Amino acid sequence: MKKPVTGTKAMVVSPHHLATAAGARVLERGGNAFDAAIAVSASLAVVYPHMTGVGGDSFFLTYHASDREVRAYNASGRSGSGATIEAFADVEAIPTRGPRSAITVPGMADGWYAVQNRYGRLTFAEVLESAISYAEEGFPMSPDQYEHTRQHAAMLGEQQTTADIYTPGGRIVPTGERFIQTRLAATLSKLAMEGRDGFYRGEVAAEIVRFLKAEGGVLTEEDFAAHSGEWAEPIRGSYRGYDLYQVPPNSQGFTGIMALQILERFDLASMGHDSFEYYHVLTEALKLSFRDRNRYLTDPAFSAVPLERLLSREYAAELASLINKDSAVDINSQPVGSDTAYAAVIDEDGNAVSFIQSLYFEFGSGVVAGNTGVLLQNRGSFFSLDPNHINRLEPRKRTFHTLMPAMACLNGKPSFLYGTQGGEGQPQTQTLILTRMIDFGMNPQQAVSEPRFVWGRTWGAPTQELKLEGRISEETADKLAEAGHLVRRLPDFDGVMGHAHAIAISKDGLLSGGSDPRCDGSAIGW
Repeated sequence: MKKPVTGTKAMVVSPHHLATAAGARVLERGGNAFDAAIAVSASLAVVYPHMTGVGGDSFFLTYHASDREVRAYNASGRSGSGATIEAFADVEAIPTRGPRSAITVPGMADGWYAVQNRYGRLTFAEVLESAISYAEEGFPMSPDQYEHTRQHAAMLGEQQTTADIYTPGGRIVPTGERFIQTRLAATLSKLAMEGRDGFYRGEVAAEIVRFLKAEGGVLTEEDFAAHSGEWAEPIRGSYRGYDLYQVPPNSQGFTGIMALQILERFDLASMGHDSFEYYHVLTEALKLSFRDRNRYLTDPAFSAVPLERLLSREYAAELASLINKDSAVDINSQPVGSDTAYAAVIDEDGNAVSFIQSLYFEFGSGVVAGNTGVLLQNRGSFFSLDPNHINRLEPRKRTFHTLMPAMACLNGKPSFLYGTQGGEGQPQTQTLILTRMIDFGMNPQQAVSEPRFVWGRTWGAPTQELKLEGRISEETADKLAEAGHLVRRLPDFDGVMGHAHAIAISKDGLLSGGSDPRCDGSAIGW
């Protein structure tokens, strides 16, 4: 098992070691956590293109040490003005791949500019330097990107603009060979020079729209020009004396708070970490929170989400009373995308950023827009074409979003920054990680490395399984099956469990970082 990385001044964790290094370099040259976070985020958009990119969305939780305030930034995109149910009258559901799946404006670049411009010390161009360099000069193909490219080579070959970059000449770039994205470098350079307008106005936006229009897409230049993210008050809860923070809807973050507040009614430590009781009660608490998420989550500008009730202590107690300690309940849940990148940074002044970003599916829509090098997300494909559905497609609307970076504070200061890749697995793995650190005293590396579970239905699967990594004991697995869980055993370290990372800050300011052994990431601390 990997050992935790420790430090006294700063810590960076991310799912790719080159992105982690980019953040560390920014801190070493005098940048703060906000500068470093954007350097990491932009670098991930280059070196982890199967998981994230400038054509996708992101969410940020920020803590500014000078005013001790946690703030949220929603950098998710809205659907185009022409994105109506009638526009998709020829299909039963919005396509999950191709130009017609790219119906929301990418929010990522706006998020970079907003966070760095508000809090950063360096220039915007300086924090994008590593990302531009990785794109222009190339980087060694990672094992994770290679494997995803191999699995999706046929899809990546359907659009010539995509194939030219990801499967050039019909060839998959081998692990360790240089992977170059010169067109993406040019787009990032324009963004560095012109700020957010370099993406949302002018040549880049025009080229994306030109390409999509020719392929039957719905986004317009006006949709890009009208886009803006927003600063928001984070939602709050508590767990065993810690203040929990998540970004508000359209994120599913409230499910992470709901599950923990339900679990606070149980003595997890006495159950034992690898026990049937521990895994069972966590799964049941999460399913109850998913039930309410599925009922209410959408863009709150279109339909109110009753957060006051959902996050109340009284409601948590009510839900806790529904859990049968011996048997599983069945709820229905629609499969959601799972390919995402989570990272976190804390600097020597105590500033902290917990953030996450995604293209939704691996490689998003599978569409690189014209000569921009930008791989567009397919997040909007999760909208429903049912006019009575809470998350129905409407113009200029944000969809139900799985992304949910987390932060837990004690006495007004961050104690844990944590999150994971994994769609519906995000609240599940977050709950595992935080209970392991708080209830079982694990360090971040142990918390992310220990065996994990994930419940739910994956795309194309007829049933909702409780997937268990092989290191969970046979006795525990058998008891879970006897209780009514549809158990499926997986390898010891399986990528289906997501790529989780965490930073812990002790009461005296010492830092410990954990990076998931299931990915290509790293932690750097000093």
